[in-house]
Amino acid sequence: MDPLFIVSLIVAVGVVSLIFAGFFFYREYAGSRNLDERLGRMAANRTPTLESSGILKEPMFPDDERSIVERILPSLPDLGRVFEQADLKISPSQFWLITAGITGLGALAPAIVRLPIITSILSGAICAFMPLGFVFFMRKRRLAKFGAQLCEGLELVARALRAGHSLAAGMHVVSEEMPDPIAKEFGRVWEEQNLGISIEQAMRNLAERVPNLDLRFFVTAVIIQRQTGGDLAEILDKIGYVIRERFKIMGMVKALTGEGRLSGVVLLALPFGLLLLMMQISPTYIRLLWTHPMGQKMSVFAIISMIFGALLIRKIVNIKV
Repeated sequence: MDPLFIVSLIVAVGVVSLIFAGFFFYREYAGSRNLDERLGRMAANRTPTLESSGILKEPMFPDDERSIVERILPSLPDLGRVFEQADLKISPSQFWLITAGITGLGALAPAIVRLPIITSILSGAICAFMPLGFVFFMRKRRLAKFGAQLCEGLELVARALRAGHSLAAGMHVVSEEMPDPIAKEFGRVWEEQNLGISIEQAMRNLAERVPNLDLRFFVTAVIIQRQTGGDLAEILDKIGYVIRERFKIMGMVKALTGEGRLSGVVLLALPFGLLLLMMQISPTYIRLLWTHPMGQKMSVFAIISMIFGALLIRKIVNIKV
């Protein structure tokens, strides 16, 4: 098959995907805005209901109105959970459409400047992984920020309990006094409890939304305390102390492994930097890497070796505390 036809097909799919993604963005924004307004009125009126339906967030489209992409790929609900943890207002179908669009544009850019076809294919392949990498980067950053705020949040809840407030009221204080993401997550627990969900179930929902080990300790302690009794404020103080000490140890480990992480970044960036330099100094010499059969094999072997080396370095410097 003609490589130019492949690139043209990728570009066409990308443009159409971006158009559909824009349409779905507008449609979901209008629906989510109405949903937020209804939930806000319900929380303000403080009128709990015994019915569970209508309290929790439901999918925007019913099963028979889902997009073709969501019907084809059964793992999309898990991806939707990742988007929720990254605090991204996007559906899985929109994500795949955007990915297809970026892939098409990535394949089109080298073709515009008349680079070799292999460059367009490689550029499209790299751009295909960029949206997913961005999502996981945002997820990791948000979860790390939540973990850093958790100790202070638990101490604030403990002080609220000593002042005579309930656990739900203490979590509402956290949602009012602290920044996101802990304010949003604790505020959601308070809203769910106001809307009729038990505090135990609301805490379990929190643990499912935020995969944090320290948070699981907190949720488990709350559930056990409500079943057996005890001083919850003292328990939260002890959990906060343990979390603070863990962060100290993690900081020491990060400082000791800083040299290894920097070495990994340099070793991974050096081949690409050298490639760009050689393309400016001697394009004919470096072009053999994708025009000559032996050069193509060497390029594939180099990429595989770099991936293996990156995983190995990450395994060495990633010390769990």
